[in-house]
Amino acid sequence: MRIAQVAPLYESVPPAFYGGTERVVSYLTEELVRQGHDVTLFASGDSTTAANLIAPCKRALRLDPDCRDSLAYHIIMLEEVFRHANDFDIVHFHIDYLHFPVSRRTRVPNITTLHGRLDLPEHGAVYRQFPDMPLVSISNAQRKPLPKVSWRATVYHGLPDDLYRFEQRPGKYLAFIGRISPEKGLDRAIEAAIRAGIPMRIAAKVDKVDREYFETTIKPMLDHPLVEYIGEIGEREKQEFLGGAYALMFLIDWPEPFGLAMIEALACGTPVIAFRRGSVPEIIDQGVTGFIVDSVDEVVKAIPEVAKLNRGDCRKAADERFSSSRMANDYLIQYAGLQTEDALLSELNSHAPFG
Repeated sequence: MRIAQVAPLYESVPPAFYGGTERVVSYLTEELVRQGHDVTLFASGDSTTAANLIAPCKRALRLDPDCRDSLAYHIIMLEEVFRHANDFDIVHFHIDYLHFPVSRRTRVPNITTLHGRLDLPEHGAVYRQFPDMPLVSISNAQRKPLPKVSWRATVYHGLPDDLYRFEQRPGKYLAFIGRISPEKGLDRAIEAAIRAGIPMRIAAKVDKVDREYFETTIKPMLDHPLVEYIGEIGEREKQEFLGGAYALMFLIDWPEPFGLAMIEALACGTPVIAFRRGSVPEIIDQGVTGFIVDSVDEVVKAIPEVAKLNRGDCRKAADERFSSSRMANDYLIQYAGLQTEDALLSELNSHAPFG
């Protein structure tokens, strides 16, 4: 099958550091190539892939100090996508709704995976305007704000089987990884770790928009002797960081669409303690791969209970439910269905009477 994958341009594919969407696009692209499909990846020029790469910009926009208008490069990318559109059996978009007006007016089958939150007021207006666009959610929880759009499937993210090594022995610290912002709950995680008397290690970036929150709320907490802030880390450092942890803290305060860090931890054998928000109940098996809680008090109570969990069950869940091969196969089912529908529609149109 001839498949186009269209990634955001903010990070390379895969990202050098933080970047969940681009990382998932990479895992999906490489698995499709491994299975023998002819894949073209539209992404930044510093991306690494076995697919055919078409790059509208030389480097990831977040790390490019000369880029002041990221939308401009995305418009260039859309022009490239639709200029080559007839070369593909399916075009798979990962750039939210940016392409909708053009996709609606082309005959090439396309599908869009939505990777972000969908509960903002503007989202309802956009998706009501384009109710016919075929969409994939990354969790069932993600769909709740927009139940009446054209959802085709829920496809959970997946990781390559050999990406992370299983660590049988639990570590002695609690881990936090990702992005420091109010909705990610780092302040609650630090509070729980201090109350439980267990070291906390933080591997995360701070965006400009969250700098004030970091300076006023988080930075004073970093002075505690149990807390260590190591900054943003890349893929190579994740194995040691997550695999060496006692548990991953995922105390979010927003409708998380998926939470890639959770399955990365599970792949290492590390259980997860998470708040009951968004996709968490779909990812974590209560009392098996972690604990789903509703307050910091419950977090403190859950921390010693983690020692009773079997880390092998965490790895088993990652292998059985969250592999890149399973993810790719789920998407291939959707691609084939859209191709069939397009062929039937073309046949009906060819027999339609004039006038």
